[in-house]
Amino acid sequence: MAYSWFKAFHLIGIVVWFAGLFYLVRLFIYHVEANQEPEPAKTILKNQYQIMEKRLYNIITTPGMLLTVAMAIGLLSTEPEVLKQGWLHIKLLFVALLLGYHHYCKRLMKQLAVDECRWSGQQLRALNEAPTVMLLVIVLLAVFKNNLPTDITVWGIFGLIILMAVTIQLYAKKRRRDKEKQMGEIVQVPSQVPQEQS
Repeated sequence: MAYSWFKAFHLIGIVVWFAGLFYLVRLFIYHVEANQEPEPAKTILKNQYQIMEKRLYNIITTPGMLLTVAMAIGLLSTEPEVLKQGWLHIKLLFVALLLGYHHYCKRLMKQLAVDECRWSGQQLRALNEAPTVMLLVIVLLAVFKNNLPTDITVWGIFGLIILMAVTIQLYAKKRRRDKEKQMGEIVQVPSQVPQEQS
C-alpha cells in the first residue's frame, strides 16, 4: 500500500516540477526580450517577470522537485533491490542532470534580476528544450526498464533534438520577418499633421 501512495505522489510531483521548469524558462525568454521595449514598458515588464519568476520557482517548481525526490526515496525504500538495476542508474543520472538544470535556473533568475544575464532569447529557447529531452529519457527508462530498445531510443532522441533545433531556427526567422514587416508598415503610414484653422 505504501508503494502506491509513494508512486501516486511521485507522479504528482513530477507533473508540478516539470510544469514549473517549462514555464520558468519561458518567463526568462520574455524577461530578456523586454529589453527591446521602450521605457517605461521595459522596466514595468522586467519587474513583473521578476516577481513571476520568483513565485513560480519558490512556490511551484521547487516544492514539485522536493516532492518528486522525497517520494522517489520512499519508492526506493519499499523496493531497495531495484537499486542494483542498470536502468535505474541511468535514470538517476538524468535526474541528477535535471536537478542541476533546476539549480542553474535559479542562477539565471538571479542574473536576470540584476541585468547580468548574457543569454539571448533564442539561446533560452534552446535551453527550454533540455527538460523535454530529460523527461523523455526518464519516462522511457521508468516504463521499459531493462527492456528499453536503446538503438531506436538514441536515434529517436537525436531526431527530436534536431527537430527542436530546426523549429527554434524557423521560429526565429519568422519573428524577424514579422518584425521587419511591422516596421515596414509603421514607416509606410504617412504622418498626419493637423492643419491650422484660420
